[in-house]
Amino acid sequence: MKKKIDIQLFIPCYIDQLYPETGFNVIKILEKAGCTVHYNPEQTCCGQPAFNSGYWSETAALAEKFLNDFPAGMPVVSPSASCTGFISHHYHKVLKDRNDLMEKFALLKPQIYEMTDFLINVLQVENLGAKFSHSVTFHDSCSALREYGIKDEPRKLLANVEGLELVEMNESDTCCGFGGTFAVKNPHISTAMAENKVRNAIETGAEFIVSTEASCLMNINGYCAKNKLPLKGIHLADILASGY
Repeated sequence: MKKKIDIQLFIPCYIDQLYPETGFNVIKILEKAGCTVHYNPEQTCCGQPAFNSGYWSETAALAEKFLNDFPAGMPVVSPSASCTGFISHHYHKVLKDRNDLMEKFALLKPQIYEMTDFLINVLQVENLGAKFSHSVTFHDSCSALREYGIKDEPRKLLANVEGLELVEMNESDTCCGFGGTFAVKNPHISTAMAENKVRNAIETGAEFIVSTEASCLMNINGYCAKNKLPLKGIHLADILASGY
């Protein structure tokens, strides 16, 4: 199963600050898959929140730091399609006047991967020996599905988890209402979208709602906690690292 490869690990800021156990589980998964994981402790935010809020000069500073923190020559793997998709599709917009940085970006861009994409399509690993005896449903985040372009990859990994039952929900590809600053600027609309997402998930009878995006899960879990609902959000990495 193992294909030895050195990788750089990029942990999004909200996982670092709010869900550090998920970050450690990503390391566990990648090492199980045969990777040697390199973590640069100087890394920070990719700049997506600033970019989406209109602060492009601040985003450019963070983009420059990212390119210095993650030199080309080794894959960069992250448990977030939102962050990796943002880097790949938007960095050129804030760096277009910096030829030196655009050259660095051009070299690094093909080496940036979301975790499930890297496992399935690069390492060709589908079974990590995980065990999780629960019923789950899957939430396709907007950025993962529409910007980064993953759909089957997470499901292939879940299909090989011993004891896990995947029950697809209605509108699995509908936004949960987080959308970064959208949830802050439009709280009532965001709450209504979270309500719809959670209702569809609960109707499946699943115990957990799974996603590749901790930010979506933060929004979903917040809604469930406030309304005392039995559904629990869990990152795919936390499932793949369980049972061994």
